[in-house]
Amino acid sequence: MPDVFGRRDPEVVLAFLVAFVVAITIHEFMHAYTAWRLGDDTARQLGRITLNPAMHFEPIGFIGMLLIAFGYPAFGWGKPVPVNPNRLRSGLRGRQGGMALVAFAGPLSNVVQAAAVAIPLRLSDRSVADFGRAGLFMEVFVFVNLLLASFNMIPIPPLDGHKILTGLLPNFWYPILAPLERYGFAILLLIFFVGGRLGSSVTGEMISPVYELLARIVVGDPLLF
Repeated sequence: MPDVFGRRDPEVVLAFLVAFVVAITIHEFMHAYTAWRLGDDTARQLGRITLNPAMHFEPIGFIGMLLIAFGYPAFGWGKPVPVNPNRLRSGLRGRQGGMALVAFAGPLSNVVQAAAVAIPLRLSDRSVADFGRAGLFMEVFVFVNLLLASFNMIPIPPLDGHKILTGLLPNFWYPILAPLERYGFAILLLIFFVGGRLGSSVTGEMISPVYELLARIVVGDPLLF
């Protein structure tokens, strides 16, 4: 995976911030929309089925986006979408399967966003630099979306990968994995901190295989940002 951390000029910082806001807004919208389509209107009643970024804004998560935009190690997020598993209708293993579908909708939306923006890059013989400022934004937007999709597939709560995993595994594992949600964010912070202290990002190693696979599918080769 390309090294996301390092000094950036103002144009790149702005491109990162815009890309994060758009990508996370659509990510959270898809969580809310999928839950509603599966029978839970909790998020709909809270006005979360919207593409208005303000409705998905989370202050601490946005600070994380700012830090990444300026080249510092961090991770950002939007306001979590509330979902009532008991109200989900799914033919795929009941409420656990429903939660897995709701969770998967977020990372899938990021892959679709990246693929849509990458189409001109793949169809054109020109390089990213030939597109000028638009090319810079396109590259950053594809990178941010693939990064978000890969990061969210880590099977540690509160990330989407944990909900997807618990929805796919046999029922025997659910009471074992579910309690991790209580400590998941602390575990994620610890892994991120320890990774930085050791000089090689543990989370980066967890993200890289998924990121590189998606990058090869979407743009034909891992992005060298």
